[in-house]
Amino acid sequence: MSSKTLINPAAVADVSLSHEEVERYSRHLIMPEVGMEGQKKLKAASVLLIGAGGLGSPLAMYLAAAGIGRIGLVDYDVVDYTNLQRQIIHGTKDVGRPKLDSAKDRILDINPHIQVDTYEVPLTSDNALELFEPYDIIIDGTDNFPTRYLTNDACVLLGKPNVYGSIFRFEGQSSVFYAKEGPCYRCLFPEPPPPGLVPSCAEGGVLGILPGTIGAIQATEAVKLILGEGEPLIGRLLLYDALNMEFDQVRLRKNPDCPVCSENPTLTELIDYEQFCGMPAHDRSHFSAVEQSNGDGVPQMAPAQLKARLDAGDSLYILDVREPHEWEISNLSHLGAHLIPKGQVVNRLNELDTAQEIVVQCRSGARSADIVRELQKHGFKKLWNLDGGINRWAKEVEPELPTY
Repeated sequence: MSSKTLINPAAVADVSLSHEEVERYSRHLIMPEVGMEGQKKLKAASVLLIGAGGLGSPLAMYLAAAGIGRIGLVDYDVVDYTNLQRQIIHGTKDVGRPKLDSAKDRILDINPHIQVDTYEVPLTSDNALELFEPYDIIIDGTDNFPTRYLTNDACVLLGKPNVYGSIFRFEGQSSVFYAKEGPCYRCLFPEPPPPGLVPSCAEGGVLGILPGTIGAIQATEAVKLILGEGEPLIGRLLLYDALNMEFDQVRLRKNPDCPVCSENPTLTELIDYEQFCGMPAHDRSHFSAVEQSNGDGVPQMAPAQLKARLDAGDSLYILDVREPHEWEISNLSHLGAHLIPKGQVVNRLNELDTAQEIVVQCRSGARSADIVRELQKHGFKKLWNLDGGINRWAKEVEPELPTY
């Protein structure tokens, strides 16, 4: 790829490096692939990061250190203790702070010579094009399908490269989706998976080191695109298996019938991506399960209501549908809770009584809402979903229980 197609030569010509910057970037400047001209390209470049979490942390820090002149951050979450295992841009002192404030402080501590712009809003179809337009490269550090499709489509419509990364448990993947030169995300994944089929990191977990590996790969790809050096991951999906320490790659082809990047696209404007994917676009573990289940009428019981009924002596069967290793973290066994993991419930219906009033519970209320719907299909009527799951129960009823 020619660097002329990505960074405006006039913008590069207007850039200069101070003596302090020359010293700071000296290990770049002595590399023939970078040199003064390349470092000026990096300073003239602008990169927008979607997410200041697991992937966004190493991305922001390495791009700042590399001398990217303008870094934008889109996030609206706050730092909590569960982030600290992998989101290394934030520290213990930052718990409770907006992630953007914490991330900006760290970025400018790494490199005070760059510009950092923050956007404390959810990324939506209403604001994506406006947010993306001023930036040369968009980097997807999100963890949900609606935002991935939204990011892809906005990048295709604006003609911008989308540096993609994804992580789950011990596995990660990365690619560069640039419709001008190769396939887009929709060419690889024309349709999203059915809701609930792919668990989030909050439900399935992720090795804390993994986002560092994948985020560093994304940062490398962004720098290569800016410099116009090497072979970017356009038309290739890089796969990483940390457990076996193996890398692999899959060649990707442009889909001639892609609805967004083909010669005759049928999708020419942004759509409702939550409706398209059948799931929320944002991590709502701190919201009620009613919101997580798209308001489809799953009967909800708040923790305070459950406590009141148990205190009154009501006969309730508490069904915990988490995994055994989650049960070990915290559980309601002292209240008579029974563990049947979500994937086993359908095969163990004989253990449940249709005449019994059942309260289904998980970590935050999403998986349990799925099981309530599944049990309804099998004729169960007396069902409740514990709103907010065991984490909300711990916060509102039993603070001595750990949350995760």
